[in-house]
Amino acid sequence: MKKYSEYKTFNSKSLNSIPKHWSFNKFKRVSYMKGRIGWQGLKQSEFLEDKTLPFLITGMNFKGGVIKWNEVYHITENRYEEAPEIQLKNGDVLMTKDGTIGKLLYIDELPGKASLNSHLLVFRPLKNEYNTRFLYYQLQTEYFFEHVELTKTGTTFFGISQEACGQYLIILPSEKEQIQIANYLDHKTTQIDNLIAKKEQFITLLQEERTAIINQAVTKGLDPTVKMKDSGIEWLGEIPEHWESWKIGHAFKKIGSGTTPESGNPIYHENGTINWLNTGDLNDSTLNECNKKVTLKALTDYSSLKLFPSGSLVMAMYGATIGKTAIINFETTTNQACCVFCNSEIIDLKFLQYWFKAKKEHIINLSIGGGQPNVSQQILKDIRLGCPDIVEQNKIVGFLDVKTIEIDTIISKTQQEIELLKEYKTALISEVVTGKVDVRDVVLN
Repeated sequence: MKKYSEYKTFNSKSLNSIPKHWSFNKFKRVSYMKGRIGWQGLKQSEFLEDKTLPFLITGMNFKGGVIKWNEVYHITENRYEEAPEIQLKNGDVLMTKDGTIGKLLYIDELPGKASLNSHLLVFRPLKNEYNTRFLYYQLQTEYFFEHVELTKTGTTFFGISQEACGQYLIILPSEKEQIQIANYLDHKTTQIDNLIAKKEQFITLLQEERTAIINQAVTKGLDPTVKMKDSGIEWLGEIPEHWESWKIGHAFKKIGSGTTPESGNPIYHENGTINWLNTGDLNDSTLNECNKKVTLKALTDYSSLKLFPSGSLVMAMYGATIGKTAIINFETTTNQACCVFCNSEIIDLKFLQYWFKAKKEHIINLSIGGGQPNVSQQILKDIRLGCPDIVEQNKIVGFLDVKTIEIDTIISKTQQEIELLKEYKTALISEVVTGKVDVRDVVLN
């Protein structure tokens, strides 16, 4: 891509020159900037789902300039009218100013009246000095984030004030050129986003294929011609005629869990030498280490804190991690959210791990509770599965190891391609919107 014919010096760490005919100005001199001043008494109970009322946009509602309006809450007309300075218009640019600073939304077409929640700023030009699409792209550059890093405040929760945003030096070509740049980036980023979407869809299809292959192998075996019989389990259906049906609890000599020694008590946690596994460690594969340890004193004082041998299979029983597993390559204790399976002469643990992956949705459906659903040890023990003898289980495991590695390799490669496309998109936006390349004469097709 060609460069501009002449440049002039510009004093920024990430941008040392801009095209000679471009100008720059403090953002506060060219832009309207407003945010909700505090909560103005707005309560969580006022977040309504009545779709006939004005929208109340939060930073959680958008990512990369896209918003799902059906997920946005609403506020009353009175709440909307009390803050006219943050009533939104088509063409506005919104930015998060706290927490994850710099998440952006370009308002292309409002589906109705809309206002801002706190933690957001709305930008619109004062006297048409900038095109809002051009601004939307410039705020995605390293150049703008350099300003954020220099002006943000806070220790663990960072924010950038409206005043600090006003000190940002916006770089500006002519209005005509801004529109040319915005049109070019609209076109190119749409192409890139479409390609990313296709690759993400391809990954979804591969994941579905992976699940289907695992499910077929662990419930029907590898021989498509084998005679089948009714398993006697309604949700499982038929299994190969020579397979047996086992309750998991009858197939293992030991199924157990653990506990959490008193939190904050150093005698149980400080300088611990005994592994203490939590559900956050589980990786749906084999695991070589865990992140936390407890002391010998904890093992002595808590009878429910037991050591499980290397080679055991661990499953998460609580919350969002239900059904996640790992085969551990180390001796460990666990917290109460883990269920550990060990010592079976009937079921190969790798076979059971694949079976759990195939039937994860069924396991989740067995969970009880509201905000924090869980499955108990007893629920897991009572699950009945069909399985062949150990020799055939090992053959199935060997087959699935090969097939899943093949699929996972393709998924990993595709994910890397997606990351490269995202990096290319970011670099392209930065180069074009800061004048490192000239796209005025590019013909879009």
